[in-house]
Formats: sequence, structure tokens, C-alpha cells
Amino acid sequence: MSQAASATTLRPVPSTADVASRDAKAKRQLKSAVGSRRFRAWVRPVAGVILLAVIVWRVGAAPFVHGLLSVDLRAVAAALVLCAVSTAASAWRWRVVANRLGVRIALPTAIGMYYRSQFLNSVLPGGLLGDVHRAVAHGGDSGDVPQASRAVVIERIAGQVVQVIVTVGVLAWAGAEFEGSVLLALGIVLAVIIVTASIVIASARLRRVIAREVAELRAGVGSPSAIVQVVVASVVAVGCHVAVFAIAVAAVGVQVPPLRSGVIALVVLLGASIPVNIGGWGPREGVAGWTFATAGLGSAAGVAASTTFGVIALIAVAPGAVIAIALASHRRGDRPS
Repeated sequence: MSQAASATTLRPVPSTADVASRDAKAKRQLKSAVGSRRFRAWVRPVAGVILLAVIVWRVGAAPFVHGLLSVDLRAVAAALVLCAVSTAASAWRWRVVANRLGVRIALPTAIGMYYRSQFLNSVLPGGLLGDVHRAVAHGGDSGDVPQASRAVVIERIAGQVVQVIVTVGVLAWAGAEFEGSVLLALGIVLAVIIVTASIVIASARLRRVIAREVAELRAGVGSPSAIVQVVVASVVAVGCHVAVFAIAVAAVGVQVPPLRSGVIALVVLLGASIPVNIGGWGPREGVAGWTFATAGLGSAAGVAASTTFGVIALIAVAPGAVIAIALASHRRGDRPS
């Protein structure tokens, strides 16, 4: 081979600066992809599918089938009544916060919109899109989308905080089989709080953002009367969900004392609030399997009970579908031809 031909086959060795530049570009592209809306929209349902696949691999399909076949008319009727009560309580909580933030809403309207958001949360990936729709719809009606969105966020956070406090309190009192897990979870939460507080303290911009949001939170639920209403409404909503889960447990044929059933339900419901799911399915079944196994009842029974709960809960929020269709038809009718 001639010297000229060999020269054409030799490739220049990239310099350290070129390699560093390419690495930096690749990192920017990866960061941009991970931070994109499309990635965030897909990562939750994909994670939910993977989790469900793992659960099926671990316990098989039989518990899911058993849960589906355990749905009966009595369970559905009870779930419809309890869901109506919990929806009214949650809508009242939202109304209290929204009215204090200046985006007023009537209780009947709030109940209808809350039903619709629950239905959308149950059938759409992530479990949060119904709340996003509720915030935007209320913002359009009130003329203040940012404040309406803030009201929904505060309302949901307040409900979650009360649910966590109730769960931890009940577990500390009557959840002996979960004591080790509770301590571990509290340790993780405490570590996250410490790390987050350190980051906030180190950043002047984050301090300003947190101060602004805390001021809005104080405006939303700052008075003693508002706090009492929010707490009572949240406790009522949690109690109704616990009762629906207890009905599901009884429907699959698992005999559990009421107090123990309530403890288990609180743990499962807390896991169900993890926003990595497919219309509510995924983490709930995983946590239910683990919780029942820890309580000595078997993971298959937990998955079956969670399946029954998911089905009757979906039927219980079905009025939200009727409301969504009626509102969509009404809007189409109002459009000029």
C-alpha cells in the first residue's frame, strides 16, 4: 500500500478538548430530552406498565381475575354512596381554598367539576391530568388561571398532608406489623426534608419562590376556620376511601378485623397516591401486595382486593364521565354556527 493511500485511511486522533466538547453536547441533549414535556408525559405510564408487569410476573394473573369476579352490585352501590360523600367533602375543601384566594366557586359547581376530575384521573395516565383540567377550566370561568391552578395545588397538597398525618398516627397506634417500615419511611422523609431545606437555604432565588408560595398557602388556608374546614373535609374523604377499600377486602373473601382493615387500607391508599400509574393502576397493587404479605394475609389477596377496589372506585366516579360529556355538548351547542 502506498504512503498516500495509507494516509487517507488514517483518522486523526481527537483531542481532549474535542472529547470534552462532545461529552458536554451529549449531556445537554440528554438533559433536554429528560426535561421535555413528552418525556415527562410518557415516563409515568411506562413506569406503571413496568410495575404492573412485575406484579403479574410475581403473583400471576389469578389474583387480578379473582378481584374482577368479586365485584358485585352491593359493593358497587356502597362505593357509589361513599364516593358521593367523599367527592362532596373534597369539593368543599377546594371551595374553601378557592374562595379565600379570590377565585370563588359555588359548591354544586365544585362538586360537578371534582367528579369530572376524579374520573379523568382514573382513566388517564399519571393520575393528575384531571386536576390539571379542573384548574384550567376553573381558571377560564373565573378569569384567573394562575390563581385557580394555585387553589387546586393547595387543595390537593392539604388533602395529602392530612392523609399522611392520619396514616402515620393510626400506624403508630395500631400498626404493629408495619412499625419497622414506618420508621424507615419516616427516616427517608426526614432526610428528603433536610436535603430540600439545605438546597433552599443555599439559593436566594429558591428562597424568594418558597416565600411567595408560602404566602399564597397562608392566604389559602391561613385562618383557623379554613384550617378546621380543610382538615375535617380531608378526614371525611380519607374515611370514605378507607371504607371502600374495606368493602373490596370483604368482597374478595378476606376476613380482617375492622381496625386492622383500616390500617391496611391507609397504607394502600398512601401508595395509590404515587403519581406513577396507569389510571390509578400500578403502585396501588404493588403496595397492596406488600402490605397484605407483611400483615400475614398473602400478597395475592392484596392484589385481588386492590383490583376489586380499582374497579368499584372507577364505577363510583362514573358520574364524572356523564358530567364531562354534558359540559362538552353544552360548549359545542354554545359555539356559533
